[in-house]
Amino acid sequence: MSDGGGVAADRTVAIVTGAGSGIGRAAAELFLARGGAVVAVDLTEESLAWTRDVPDPTAVVALAGDVTLEATNAAAVSVAVEAFGHLDVAVLNAGMAGGLQVEDDGAMERFDQIIAVNVRAVALGIRQAAPAMRATSTRGAIVVTASTSGLGGDPRNWAYNTSKAGVINLVRGMAMDYGSQGIRVNAVAPGPVETGMTQRLTTMPQLHASMARRIPLQRWGQPSELAEAIWFLASPAASFIHGVVLPVDGGLSANAGHFDLPERS
Repeated sequence: MSDGGGVAADRTVAIVTGAGSGIGRAAAELFLARGGAVVAVDLTEESLAWTRDVPDPTAVVALAGDVTLEATNAAAVSVAVEAFGHLDVAVLNAGMAGGLQVEDDGAMERFDQIIAVNVRAVALGIRQAAPAMRATSTRGAIVVTASTSGLGGDPRNWAYNTSKAGVINLVRGMAMDYGSQGIRVNAVAPGPVETGMTQRLTTMPQLHASMARRIPLQRWGQPSELAEAIWFLASPAASFIHGVVLPVDGGLSANAGHFDLPERS
């Protein structure tokens, strides 16, 4: 038995936002590699060009759109159900960084953009995905990309810190609402990960090394490592995990910061 697009009815069908690069692309590729089907959402068609080269092109649909708009989130859900017959997972990963001081020109306009992408888009994604999960699936799971920057403060990152702190409690609140409906809501909180969003930092050797020294594992993370955590939280293996914010940060959030860490051996 199969649904539209030749995807078997028992395959996991996932929407992944911010799928053009970094953690989102790694998560989408992992779901596909493990036999799932994916609606890959990103801002431009160009960023989703990688979807044309996957081994099974019938298992992925690329959708360009702005996730801060309800219409884009609604379209992603409609595409998933129409193409694959059901929706099991929503990986709400799209994000926006931005270092600035509150007194900078345009600071509040930038703040509004960051909140729209990092918080509003998550709420819209859940608002659209949850009804489809109730209607078409018995295994609904929502995984949101938060950040260790939502657990504390960073210089010149007050807007980003605020947005990720907001999304962490959004996840907790949504978990209270949707648990009784059989839809699990969790988040990963990455530490420094080498993605397009952090590329500027990776080209500054001293800063890159300094940030790595604060991480007990003494290195930055890779998108594939976050993808594995997302896969786990979305999978039946995490069937009793709900309302959790899982740091995937090499131990960064466990570091009180009072003393220098041992050198990596």
